[in-house]
Amino acid sequence: MKYQEALEYINDKNKYGSRLGLDSIGKLLWLLGNPQEGLKYIHIGGTNGKGSTSSYLAHMLESGGYRVGLFTSPYIERFNERIQINGQDIPDDILGKITGLIKEKADIMVEEGFEHPTTFEIVTAIGFMYFKQEQVDYVVLEVGLGGRYDSTNIISSPLASVITTIDYDHIDVLGDTLDKIAYQKAGIIKENSIVVSYPQVEEALQVIKEVSNEMKAEFYLCPMENIKVRDISGMGASFDFHYENTNMKDIKISMLGEYQIYNATLALTTLLILKEKGLVDISEEQIRDGLINTKWAGRLEVMRKSPIFLIDGAHNVQGIAQLKKAISLFKYKRLILGLGILKDKDSSHMVELLAPMADEIVITEVNMPRKLDAEELAEEISKYNKNIFIEKDIKKAVEKTLELAEKDDMIVFGGSLYLIGEVRGIIKLL
Repeated sequence: MKYQEALEYINDKNKYGSRLGLDSIGKLLWLLGNPQEGLKYIHIGGTNGKGSTSSYLAHMLESGGYRVGLFTSPYIERFNERIQINGQDIPDDILGKITGLIKEKADIMVEEGFEHPTTFEIVTAIGFMYFKQEQVDYVVLEVGLGGRYDSTNIISSPLASVITTIDYDHIDVLGDTLDKIAYQKAGIIKENSIVVSYPQVEEALQVIKEVSNEMKAEFYLCPMENIKVRDISGMGASFDFHYENTNMKDIKISMLGEYQIYNATLALTTLLILKEKGLVDISEEQIRDGLINTKWAGRLEVMRKSPIFLIDGAHNVQGIAQLKKAISLFKYKRLILGLGILKDKDSSHMVELLAPMADEIVITEVNMPRKLDAEELAEEISKYNKNIFIEKDIKKAVEKTLELAEKDDMIVFGGSLYLIGEVRGIIKLL
C-alpha cells in the first residue's frame, strides 16, 4: 500500500468512532502474530503531561544508547509523528507496507463476523508491528483514552506503569468524579509490576493505591517534595532533586513552564527505579543529556520572538491553568490570545482563566466535527473580555493576531492540540 493510500485507509476508519475494549485489538494482533509480545514497555497513562513525560523517558533512554520506540497521540503536524524510533518518525514506505498488511487482517476479521478495527486500533497495531520489526530495546507507550479499555492496554507485563496528573477530561466516557476517572487510568497497572504515580488529589490517589494493592504491584509515589527549583524562565528551568541514594544538582531542562519540572521528575524517578532494579543501565551524565535535549512540539513552544509567538496544546482546565502560569514567565506589552476549543471540553472554566489576561482575543474554530462554534465561544469570552475578533479560518486567525501585534507584544494560541498543530504549520510558512 502506498503512503497516501495508507493515510486515507486509516482516516476513513474514523467512521467507526472509538471503541473501548480489548477484544477487537486482541483479535487483530493475534492475526498479525501478536507483535506486541516480547517488547519492554513503559506504559504512560493520566490526564495531563503524558506526552511530555513520555518524551523525557524516550530521550533519556536514547541518551543511554538504547533504541527506543515512542508511541503517542495525537500528532501535531504529520501522522508519522505518532510512531517514532529515537526521534525519527516511521518512514512513509514502512507505514504503507504495514498498513497494507493490517488491512488484509482487518478484512479477515470482518469476514469472520468481527467489527472492523477503529482508527486507533489500527494505529496501535502499526506501532506494535513497527517496533517489533525494528527490535527496539524499549517502547515508551502512551495511552490514547483512559487506560483500562484502551487499545494500548493489550500489553501484558510492562516494566512500569506511570500515571501522570489526573483531572476531569472525557467525563462522558471515563466518569464524572476523580475516583471514577482514576479507576480507568489505573487500569494499566498489571500484576506484580511497578507503578509510579504523580502526587494526586486524595480520592484519585486512594484508587491508584487500591488497584496497585489488588494487582500486587509495587507502588511508588513520585517525591515532588524532593525538588528544589533553582530557576524558571522563558528559556527553560533548572532544579535539584534527590531520590534514595541519588542526589542530582542543577538538572537542566529546555521545555518551558514550571509543570515541566514535575513531568521531568516523574520520568526521572521512573528511570531511577528501573535502574535500581537492574532493568535499565544508564549513567547520570546520560540522564542529564536526555533531559536537556527533550523537546515536545506544541507544548509551550516559542515559534517566533518578535513578537513572541507561543503555542500550547492545553485543552482542559488543569492545562490552561499551567499555561496561564507559564505566560507570566515572559516579558511583553500586550497579550493577543488566539483560541479554539472542542465542544466536549470545559470551555467556560478554560475561558474564565485565560480571557481576563488578554488585551485582544481572536476566536477561531478547530477543523473537526467536535469543534465549538466560534459564536458560542465568543459568547463565553464576552463575559470577561469584549475585545474580540472572530476568524473561523485558522490561517486568517493567525494572520489577524500578527496584524494586531507590535514587536514587543506576545501572541499565544491554545485551547486544543488539534488547533495548534495547524497553527504550527501555518506560522512556519508565513
